[in-house]
Amino acid sequence: MATTADIKNGLCIELEGHYYFITEFLHVKPGKGPAFVRTKMKSVTTGRTLEKTFNSGVKIEEVRIERRPFQYLYQDDMGYNFMNQENYEQISIQKDLITGVDFLKEGDIVDVVSHAASETVLFAELPVKVVLTVTYTEPGLKGDTATNATKPATVETGATVRVPLFINEGEKIEVDTRDGSYLNRVKA
Repeated sequence: MATTADIKNGLCIELEGHYYFITEFLHVKPGKGPAFVRTKMKSVTTGRTLEKTFNSGVKIEEVRIERRPFQYLYQDDMGYNFMNQENYEQISIQKDLITGVDFLKEGDIVDVVSHAASETVLFAELPVKVVLTVTYTEPGLKGDTATNATKPATVETGATVRVPLFINEGEKIEVDTRDGSYLNRVKA
């Protein structure tokens, strides 16, 4: 058990049967009345943000989580299969627990976050930036760069990304896995 004095950014707590990460907190000591802690928390399962105020000294349930690197192997009817990089144990994770799953390719390393006591997988996340090869896009017109126009491009994982007109097939691009946006072209 922890108290409100132990609250810090990144702390994972259990509240009403759900797990939350503390994203922001502020200890407030008003002139009158008792001190309190104002927090912003992000739900582990849904990603929604919750604001909650705790009175100072209140006990909170701290959850110990572990973050380990896993390598993506393949997908089957059980889900996405990963291998632990430390002990070579294989696990299967459902699609909805993986952030940026559309940009996942064989051999990628992802961070798998799990509950330390029960070994339950909470979620898996790709790196924020990944480099992918464009497999199909319409050819761009030379000199057509006056506007910030974009066109759809299919990358090697099958996902579609909006790219500038000058990107052609076979080029490598950097993609933000959080929202699927084009970041820049990668020189070979």
